[in-house]
Amino acid sequence: MFLIVAKYLIPKGYRGMAVFPFVLMKYDFDKTNKVFVNHEKIHLRQQFEMLILPFFIWYVLEFFIRLVQYKNKDLAYRNISFEREAYANENDYNYLKNRSLFQFLKYIKAK
Repeated sequence: MFLIVAKYLIPKGYRGMAVFPFVLMKYDFDKTNKVFVNHEKIHLRQQFEMLILPFFIWYVLEFFIRLVQYKNKDLAYRNISFEREAYANENDYNYLKNRSLFQFLKYIKAK
């Protein structure tokens, strides 16, 4: 994993994103933000287990499905199964040690 500050690559309204094997972030101080880094590490694991490209295809498709469902881009983003898994476990620093493959599937059912 490589932590890179790339202020202008991060979309407005977001602090960072994972693109295997990189974690891109808007602010240098997020390099030491354990919760932020753990959240992005969860995304890196998701990407790795899905062989990277299928992750991004699924992510975009699920975003549009959630956008139709919620009619709100922020709610759509928050309810993508990958994001739900990452947000639910970002404070658990041992999560990745015990995580089974394809755990994001447990989060696919909409709230």
